[in-house]
Amino acid sequence: MFRYRIRTSLRRPLPGGRKSRRAGESLDFMELRGYTPGDDPRFVDWKAYARTGRLYTRVWEGEERARFTLWLDGSPSMDLHGKRAYAREVARVLLAAALPDETFALDESGPRRLREPAEHARLAPDPRGPMAALGELRRARGQLVLVTDALDEGDWAGFLRQLAPRRPILVQVLAPEELEPPPHEAEWRDVETGTRVRVDRAALAAWRVALAAHLRALHRMAAEQGGYAHLRVGEAIVPALRRQGVLEWR
Repeated sequence: MFRYRIRTSLRRPLPGGRKSRRAGESLDFMELRGYTPGDDPRFVDWKAYARTGRLYTRVWEGEERARFTLWLDGSPSMDLHGKRAYAREVARVLLAAALPDETFALDESGPRRLREPAEHARLAPDPRGPMAALGELRRARGQLVLVTDALDEGDWAGFLRQLAPRRPILVQVLAPEELEPPPHEAEWRDVETGTRVRVDRAALAAWRVALAAHLRALHRMAAEQGGYAHLRVGEAIVPALRRQGVLEWR
């Protein structure tokens, strides 16, 4: 079994279960509440009764399996600088971390249950991109994990707000060439629209400023909703995801 799991807002006290907000039986004490007829007498706290003369029941934190839906960006910008192949490796690691919890892959054909790490080949990139796939993403099962370069034009704040019930974890994959473009004039082509633009040194400086602001905003917004990690193509995946809080030890 893979040594890491995806960190969620819930915690797993025992293999196969994560703490939930529901009361149940586990090894972790939750609270004392007044005894009511029908409570299991095994959980009556007799020490509390000796101190107060009143019956109390010990309540334990419930356990439940987590559920994940993995989504892989397949829009044209992912074809640049090796991002598509690297993003598939990131998705493979995330699938291994999600199992054995209930895990689905989502693309334009709909959700599919994945049960084995070897099924990572079924994590098909979605060519529509994140904005166009929003409807299906909103209906995803469990916690949503997005692997994308997040360079699509659109309202990312609104996009993440609409996904808030799915507690999205945004794993952003960018190439070093995008973060630090060569410092010379060139003609850039937008692979999404086909638009060409001549880029000089001033435009490159403006690009760096705008990209840095975009990354900061994404980090803040995604971290508030579920989680965020930023990976460079070629970077060691597991250490980066651990360092940024997406993975933790099982």
